[in-house]
Amino acid sequence: MKIAVIGAGIIGVTTAYELANDGHEVVVLERRGAAAEEASFATAGLVATGYVTPWAAPGMPLTVIKQLFSRHAPVRLGLPLSMSELGWLWQWFKACKLETYLTNRAQMQRLAIYSQQRLHHITGDLQLEYDRSDGQLVLLRTEQDSKLIQPSLQVLRDAGIVFKELSPKETQSIEGALNSDTPLFGSIHLPNDEVGNCRQFALLLKNEAQRLGVKFNFNTAVTQVTPGPGVRIGLAGDPVQHQFDAAVICAGLDSARLLAPLNLNIPMMAVSGYSVSASILESLNAPQSAVMDEHYKVAISRLGNRVRVAGNAEIGGPLGKKHPGSLQTLYKVLHDWFPGAANLSSGVQEWKGARPMLPDGPPVLGPSGQTGLWLNLGHGASGWTLSCGSARAVADIIGGQPPDIDISGFSFVRLNE
Repeated sequence: MKIAVIGAGIIGVTTAYELANDGHEVVVLERRGAAAEEASFATAGLVATGYVTPWAAPGMPLTVIKQLFSRHAPVRLGLPLSMSELGWLWQWFKACKLETYLTNRAQMQRLAIYSQQRLHHITGDLQLEYDRSDGQLVLLRTEQDSKLIQPSLQVLRDAGIVFKELSPKETQSIEGALNSDTPLFGSIHLPNDEVGNCRQFALLLKNEAQRLGVKFNFNTAVTQVTPGPGVRIGLAGDPVQHQFDAAVICAGLDSARLLAPLNLNIPMMAVSGYSVSASILESLNAPQSAVMDEHYKVAISRLGNRVRVAGNAEIGGPLGKKHPGSLQTLYKVLHDWFPGAANLSSGVQEWKGARPMLPDGPPVLGPSGQTGLWLNLGHGASGWTLSCGSARAVADIIGGQPPDIDISGFSFVRLNE
């Protein structure tokens, strides 16, 4: 089949590769000038199979309210909120029930494990080399942090995820550069989690997809998608509609705009995250892999010769404006745990990326209900973690093959129930 993939972030690139690998003729349409330039650009890099979780969790609304006025709040509201943003928050609030959370978390973890397996298969098969390392430590500053994380640890046990609770001394033995002056109650070690440079991987896989015949059309904005028979796609500045046998929407936040005229209403909102990347000043003072500060929800990752600090969830407000407080939190956490690790005097990259978040957590994978139109969207902050598995599952469905995992919980239908 001749298939259009709309979007060239990590989701679009992996989808294009899998479809081409199955023998389809694939054209990728991307409004930016290169792959992985938006939400996939400067992520924390965590492939967190053991720590992937819906943002809609029991007690989360109260936690968010309590932290809103904290100087280093992990969640911020950009006021005033629009009616659509308020509607999204109401749907999110309803999804925070324990039963819903446990179901969604189990589904996301299952997809994350499958996705990591697919990532390793692709990396090994194509011999891709990008900045990566193994393992993650979740740092617990206080006894209260340890108590609050216990329900999550039970979920890990139930799912068979390998982890170990460590003392401060045991934590230091894994990440020797941790600042001993910062109070540490203990940590959770997740040896099967990993960190990798999402954008590097996306660019490498784009090259491999091109070798399979995939055509990437950059600086190409899609204006309209019209299903059946086949799919007709309108492009900005082009009076002619382009005909395809099928199309896969992987356009992140822009997916909702493209689908709305088809009466496919996707409750998607931008939940922006921040990162700071800097070259390593002294290797002995830098992390070996990835640590997550559980108190501030900030990750510190080693990506080759750079350190990246990432975190915060910002709802509402102008997407192009960075909140100084969010950046200050990242610098604080970096200084708390790895002072002197990064060269912050020059070449520092400060980034804000809008992540396409659905209110209940899991992405939407599979048929849209419209002939020839397929969906692979709404991965939120877990796009890198879930990308390879999502792409393989969607490619299998399009090809008429049952996926290797059950994706019934990722159906578009659930959003309208």
